[in-house]
This record gives sequence, C-alpha cells and structure tokens, in this order.
Amino acid sequence: MAQKCVHQSCGKVFTDLEEECQYHSGPPIFHEGQKGWKCCKPRVLTFDEFLAIPPCTTGKHSTTDIPPSIEKKQVDTTDAATPVSKPVTPTPEAARAPISAPQATATPPPPPPESDDDDPSLEIPRGKICRRKACGQSYSGDREGEKCTFHPGIPIFHEGSKGYTCCKRRVLEFDEFLKIEGCQTKSRHLFVGSGEKKAGIADGEELLETIRHDFYQTPTTVIASFFLKKINKEKAEVEFSSTELSLNLPTTDPTPKRYKAIVPLFNTIDPSASTFKIMGTKLEVTFAKADGSSWPVLRNDEQRTGEIIQVGKAVRAL
Repeated sequence: MAQKCVHQSCGKVFTDLEEECQYHSGPPIFHEGQKGWKCCKPRVLTFDEFLAIPPCTTGKHSTTDIPPSIEKKQVDTTDAATPVSKPVTPTPEAARAPISAPQATATPPPPPPESDDDDPSLEIPRGKICRRKACGQSYSGDREGEKCTFHPGIPIFHEGSKGYTCCKRRVLEFDEFLKIEGCQTKSRHLFVGSGEKKAGIADGEELLETIRHDFYQTPTTVIASFFLKKINKEKAEVEFSSTELSLNLPTTDPTPKRYKAIVPLFNTIDPSASTFKIMGTKLEVTFAKADGSSWPVLRNDEQRTGEIIQVGKAVRAL
C-alpha cells in the first residue's frame, strides 16, 4: 500500500518500508531574515532557497514521526557591546511629542519568474521537482496528463500565523504551512524554466538581493535599521541624497557577502544632517526630515498599510 512520508523535505509516496529517505531531522529556523534548519549549516534569505536546501539526514521513510516545532533564536546582543555615540538630550517640545512605535516594513516583492514554461530544448532530469510553490511533483519521464496546483504568491509569516499572499488560509504550525494546498492550477509543471540562473556569486562574494529592514520615527527624524551581520566598517559605503539612500555593504565573513541597493525614500531629507552607525548585526541610519510630516512607510515603492501615524505635539483637552 502506498504511503506518504512525513519527514521534513521528503514527502515522497513510498511502498517499500526499507527505502532510503533523505530529510531534515531538526526544526526550521527563521532569524533576522535568514532561513535554515537546525540540523545543518546553510542559511539563505529567500523562501525558495530555503525549500531547496538539500536534506542532511539519511534514514527510513515514516508516516508517524512528528516534525519538531519551529525554533526561535535568542536575540543577538552584539549591538549592546558596540560603542555608540552619546545620546542627545531632547528639547522640552520634543520630549512632549509622541514617538511612533517601530514598524515592520514589507519585504520587497521578488523578481518575476524567468519563464512560465519549460524550454523544450532543455533536458529534464528524471526526479526533478516542480519549481512552483507547494506543488512538489517530480518528473517521471512522461508529461501526459500533467496538472500543477501551486501558490503564485509569496509566503507570509506574521505574528505566528503562516500563509501565502495569494490566498486567505492561515495556519500556526510550520508543517501545516507546508501542507497548504495550492490555489491556482496550470496544465503543465515548471521543472527547468528557461535554464537561466541568476548570478549569486561574483568575484568571490555572495551577492544579496534583499535584507530585512524596519524603522520608527520622531517629529524630526526617521530611524531605520538594515539587518546584516558583520558589516565591514572600513569598506562600507553609505551615501545620502535628498530622496535616496545609496548602500554598498560588504561583510567580513570568510566568504564575504555584499548588499548593494538604492533605497528610494518616502519623503525628502536633509542629507547634511543625516547620520549612520554600523553595529554588530545591522546598519542604523538616522534621516533628518526636510519637513515634519509623518512617514507611513520607509520606501516610496512600498505598499502603504493605510495606518495613520500622528507625529507632533500632544494637545491637552480643555
């Protein structure tokens, strides 16, 4: 009788109880934008790369094992040991003004897929897994009667709930998230696409497309954090213009990482009065507002939440 293996990263249908199984024995870990498994070392930034991490454990298939729960790492305290500039005593007016709470900003959307169909000139290896999210079907050598059910959106993890942007279902456990059935159907799977691969390594460096960021604000400033560990203070480049922030952030890792980006700001700033400091786990930037208006988002290409943030002097009711 055919049964489906419940091991993480396996999920194969099997009939032979002695068949070898490749899976992850540890729980998934999501920490400061990085994703991986406790049982092995690879850490990646995107969810697709996380699902593609090769299994590190060999054993037998199982239909009864309970996957370990997601692990939440302790907050890194490296920043606390890093010297910072002496705080400035606020004026009485600024002390009376409310400060908005830190806001988690939306992750920039991933680039569009390279192709929606497989290039007919490319060979598809037997056993190749469909690249669409939540499909999981492998290539058997015969493409007749194919049906691909998948999620066209991106994963969302928010306050413990998990789901996809393309549909409404939300779950709490990570193994339940992996079982959410796709909400869109196509007549063909996507195994190899056009065969083109994005360059992730250049000149011995790992190039990062995105890093996590958030911000909060006062009546006169916006304080933003860009989370990247081990930034090389000697080689980092941070440049301000009235409407943009230019970043070139290499790290001191054995295989250096580099994040380069132009951040389009929601509103204008005073570049000469804006500052930054590099900490153990992040870059913190203080933008001096050109006016006293509130910023609903950090970047002008981010979707606004619709939340109204009041920044200014508190008024006592008469």
